[in-house]
This record gives sequence, C-alpha cells and structure tokens, in this order.
Amino acid sequence: MSSHDTRQAPVTLVIGPGSIGRLVALHLQDHNVNALTRDTQIEVRLLGRRTLPTRQSLTDPDGKHRSIEIATLNDPSTAARHATLVHVTTKAYATDAAFSAIAPYLPGDTPIVLWQNGMRVQRPLTRSWSGPVLCASTTEGAYVHNDTQVIHAGRGHTVIGHLDGQHQVLAEQIATTLTHAGLPATAVEDMEVRLWHKLVVNAAINPLVAQYRIRNGQLRDRPFSTMVEATLNELTQLMTALDIPAPQPDDPDSWRRLVWQVITNTANNRASMLQDVLAGRPTEYDAILGPLREAAIEQDIAIPWLDQLWQQWHFS
Repeated sequence: MSSHDTRQAPVTLVIGPGSIGRLVALHLQDHNVNALTRDTQIEVRLLGRRTLPTRQSLTDPDGKHRSIEIATLNDPSTAARHATLVHVTTKAYATDAAFSAIAPYLPGDTPIVLWQNGMRVQRPLTRSWSGPVLCASTTEGAYVHNDTQVIHAGRGHTVIGHLDGQHQVLAEQIATTLTHAGLPATAVEDMEVRLWHKLVVNAAINPLVAQYRIRNGQLRDRPFSTMVEATLNELTQLMTALDIPAPQPDDPDSWRRLVWQVITNTANNRASMLQDVLAGRPTEYDAILGPLREAAIEQDIAIPWLDQLWQQWHFS
C-alpha cells in the first residue's frame, strides 16, 4: 500500500508471540510482503505482554534463515484496531485473560481462531464469543530461540474448523491463506474429533519430553519408548470408550501409528511443554491431561499411568 493510499488493509492479529504464534505471524507476513497483487495484502500484527523487536528471524526445517519485519505490540486497543481476524496462540492457561483483554476492542462479529493444546478453552470461548470461533490443531513443530528468532523444527499440517461444523466457508478461506503462506492447512467439519486426536498426541509426547528434557525423537529410544506405549495403551482404551473415531477407523493400531508418525516428523523439535519447563514458565499439563482424567472418571476406566503423569506435574 502506498503512503498516499488511505484505504485500510485488513488486519490479521496474532495474540501470543510464542513458537506457534510467531510461526504463524511470520509466515503470514512473509507471504504478504511477497504478494504479487494488492488484493492478497494484509497487515499482520503480533500482540504480546511485552513488545518484541520488529525484526524477526525465521529458520526453516532445512536450516535456511529469513529476516522478516513485522509489527509487534503490547497494547490491546492499538493491536485490535481494524482487526478482521484474530489468531489466539497463547497457552491454554493464559487464553481467557489474553482474550478478555482484547475482546472489548473487537467488533462482535470478528472471527477468532484458537490454537490451544488440550480441551479446556475451546468450548467455553465458542459459547461466549459473539462472532465465529474456529479451532486449529497443528502438527507443525517450532520453538523460540530468543526474542528475535523462532525455529521451524518440523513441517506438519494444520486442520481448522468449528466445533459443531459451522462456518465452513470461513474455515476454508483461513486454511487457504495459511497454505499459501507455507503452512499447509485443511478445513474440516469434525474439528472436535480432531482435537481429541491432537490431545492423544500431546498426552503421549509432552509430559514425557518435558519431564526428561529430551527432544521428541528421543522418545523412540528406551526407556522412553516403553513409556510412550504405556500411555498409548490407556489412551486407546479411553478413546474407544468415548466413541472417538480412530485416525484410520479400519485400523485398530492407528492411534499408535499417528503418535509415532508425529514423533518421527518432529524428531528435532522441543515440544511446547518442554519449552515451558526450560523457560521457567507454567506448563499446560492440566489442559492436556486433565480432560483425559475427567473423561476416564466419567467412563469408570482406570488410567493409572496417566494419573501418575498428572500427579507428577500437579505436585511438582
């Protein structure tokens, strides 16, 4: 947009400058800068509790570095101005506070996309926000190196949709935008099922890599592989009791295939929970393990291994 053009470009706001937040924002911004037509241009803003340097570095899985200039802010009222879409990428435990801070400055019909792990915030915010609320589940692997650098450690795929299958056209538009920006995405109508799938992946990976401070790929080694299998045994039983369709319904072993494939695809990644431990931040242990424990209680299913993992983190 030229300096004399008074038209306001649509604003995509990303709340939460952690690994996934910066990954999404920098890909969108880099695509925007290199867009060939004015119609594809957007203004991307990154909102955090503190202002990061506007010059950010993105390292892709092949080791290539890109330097990207992006608007970074810490004032919700300024960040929300002219926002037409909001990606909320904060940790699950911080999402309510983060969105409450921005909500008064957003038009009531502004679409939001929730990228949180676990199953704590998606349904409550879907019910409470007046505009469309979509959820995203991603297997992209990323970690923050410092205030100016994020590492895209492993390529994955993102699914986006409404918990009840609504707003499919909007989901397809956002998925297309992400795909064009280099983060392959698909709009789905069974988003709640996809979140259960991601919860299984997170529960099998995050607590263990965070406890032992290892990268995802090291779970393939003993004794960690045995621990992953113990988790999967209980998770498979629980998903069956909850009537959650397996990733491949005709393959009873597809839960294991899903988890081990993600471990392989993100072998060099530091999982989000490990990043929190290393940074001295609170973890999402309850958003990941809590809903599983509660579902097991409702189904009267014993999950001693998952209970032990939850207790280790709860009392640590």
